[in-house]
Amino acid sequence: MAVLLRTATSATATGSGCSSSALLATTLRRGGDRRLLLLRPASLTVPGRLGDCELSLSLSLSPSRALDEFRSSNVGGICPFTQRVLLTIEEKHLPYDIKLVDLANKPDWFLKISPEGKVPIVKLEEKWVADSDVITQALEEKYPEPSLATPPEKASIGSKIFSTFIGFLKSKDPNDGTEQALLSELTSFDSYLKDNGPFINGTTISAADLSLAPKLFHMETALGHYKNWSVPDSLSHVKNYMKTIFSMDSFVKTRALQEDVIAGWRPKVMG
Repeated sequence: MAVLLRTATSATATGSGCSSSALLATTLRRGGDRRLLLLRPASLTVPGRLGDCELSLSLSLSPSRALDEFRSSNVGGICPFTQRVLLTIEEKHLPYDIKLVDLANKPDWFLKISPEGKVPIVKLEEKWVADSDVITQALEEKYPEPSLATPPEKASIGSKIFSTFIGFLKSKDPNDGTEQALLSELTSFDSYLKDNGPFINGTTISAADLSLAPKLFHMETALGHYKNWSVPDSLSHVKNYMKTIFSMDSFVKTRALQEDVIAGWRPKVMG
């Protein structure tokens, strides 16, 4: 199985995939059997755009060194959909190696498997499939332990927060209702967590949390910088939820630097 990931050129993406010009390759393996190829961003080349990156020439790195280099590089704000897939792999404790790949000149083999440059993209049983929803579901089916499955009736919990965050972030009118729309979604989520938490699926983290948490990180970072806004203290369950997930080892390993998230959203704020 092979997977290609990269960051988004559009911070307003609301689907389950991203697009940009740079990838970092990772090979996942079980024992000596290498099965998964990941590509993710390494360094920013176009300031102010989310995920336009250029990677170094190919070299092999240990997972820990590569993750350190990934976090310390000027990524431009790793897209939430890319981080979602990386979180899934980390939470399933799947071992992997990492290689950096120069995509300033995209290799023919990549263009053959992804003519439109859509990522994330995964090779499953000799077939390349795009979409982070499909990728994470496939990983769950292929590697069911530890389980990250979310009951269908809970899968959409908190799903409107990201779009309302974007609306508020882009808003130039303090009276247009966009802040209240975001607060309404966060209040609903807080009530849900109060009765059903601490996570979306109760006491254990699930795929729904790994999808939502990166979006909340972008929300907290971008709104804190551009609007001096934060989640109200009255929404204590949401604040505790974010604090808990943001401190997880897997999240710390795969998140973008805050300054890069800020730079990535700048065109949407200033436009």
